[in-house]
Amino acid sequence: MKSMRDIKRQIASVKNTKKITKAMKLVAAAKLRRLQERAENAKPFFEKTRKTLVNVTSKIDNRLHPLLEERDVKKVCYFLITGDRGLAGPYNNRVIKKVETSIQADNQENNLVTIGKKGRDYFRRQDVEIISEYLELDDSPTFHNAANFAQEIIDLYRQEVFDEIYLVYTDFKSVISQEVKKIKLLPVDPDDIEPEDAGTRYLYEPSAGEVLSVVLPQYIKNILFSALLQSKASEFASRMTAMDSATENAEEMIEDLTLSYNRARQAAITQELSEIVGGAEALE
Repeated sequence: MKSMRDIKRQIASVKNTKKITKAMKLVAAAKLRRLQERAENAKPFFEKTRKTLVNVTSKIDNRLHPLLEERDVKKVCYFLITGDRGLAGPYNNRVIKKVETSIQADNQENNLVTIGKKGRDYFRRQDVEIISEYLELDDSPTFHNAANFAQEIIDLYRQEVFDEIYLVYTDFKSVISQEVKKIKLLPVDPDDIEPEDAGTRYLYEPSAGEVLSVVLPQYIKNILFSALLQSKASEFASRMTAMDSATENAEEMIEDLTLSYNRARQAAITQELSEIVGGAEALE
């Protein structure tokens, strides 16, 4: 049985851990609120770009554009978004599992572009080739980040380094619900995008084809920007939930340890009383 001193030390240690997990929960909650607001503000622009892409491609008889070109699939690239740190519940593992399952199901050559240490470290151990890695992404991603990532992806596809490029990220639905998604970035398939209302009409200048050349790269940038925001929001939501559970577990441990301490103290008092009574009887 542990001594009272050991139990007191353990209680103090768990209380310190509880303070840390509670603080981490509050920090994650604050960052989540800011990211939710940014994601909501960016959504109308993103949706308009998607619908414009569908509309403009419907005006073109010949869809010959490098980012629409479908090729025989021999090389596939996965662009995955994970975190740089743990303590976020299943957030990182779910993205990694999704990519790993996809790679195992493919018969093509696979490479990765990774955001975050967790994904990079895992697949490096699995000897999967990582052609680019981005670490320590800011907790509040910018559109400039998305534009840089998009340019690299577009260049890889234009240069025919890869025949298909997929994005794997975590879509934020609510604090307790996040879903890992896998979407094809390139080649872009406008038929997979929900069209705008049939009554909407546009006049494109100088031409629909030239507008398409601008909208397509913008569409890729918007997808990546939205995915970065959604992934970060999901990471903080998952961390907040994990730290909340850790805090509750710490409270339960403190209650159990306090009960054990009280029992040990009562046993010590009973032992002392027994010794006193025994000594008094001996003197008689």
